[in-house]
Amino acid sequence: MKIARPAYDAIAARAELLVPPAEMELALDRMAAEIGHVLADKDPLVLCVMTGAVVAVGLLLPRLAFPLRLDYVHATRYQGATSGGELAWHYRPSEAIRGEHILVVDDILDAGVTLDCVARACHEDGAASVHTAVLVEKLRPRPTALAADFVGVRVPDRYLIGYGLDYKHYFRNVRGIYAVADQDI
Repeated sequence: MKIARPAYDAIAARAELLVPPAEMELALDRMAAEIGHVLADKDPLVLCVMTGAVVAVGLLLPRLAFPLRLDYVHATRYQGATSGGELAWHYRPSEAIRGEHILVVDDILDAGVTLDCVARACHEDGAASVHTAVLVEKLRPRPTALAADFVGVRVPDRYLIGYGLDYKHYFRNVRGIYAVADQDI
């Protein structure tokens, strides 16, 4: 579903800036240092959780100054909706994971269901180790016990856009993390 330009502009105008771009860049630098400390000697396979983590991975990888490989998983609960549903697997690289040290990178830790399922799938597929990184973690109760190993920023439990986070497939390219106004959800 396309959003008409006037509606797009109105949603953008009402959104509240929670994390400015400069703070996000510092968070990415810190995350990269933390990841390097843990995984620099492991030759990890980095798994980008499609589609939201494309931005996070694109910004994070150039900051990781050690050998690594990149692949992706495509598992989603949102499929363009504003709330999560049943997990749908579009691509799971099972054979590529066996015996590897895995870093799963996702855009957000919200309910935690998707990241938990992806991490469990990596273990099931024989990963030597599994670490998780998220650009944004919402401060909220979760139905899973999963906690991300590496977190960029923590924000209140609001509907978010920017740095890969979308609203009905839009706003992923916005610099900064914004909370969508309640009236627009």
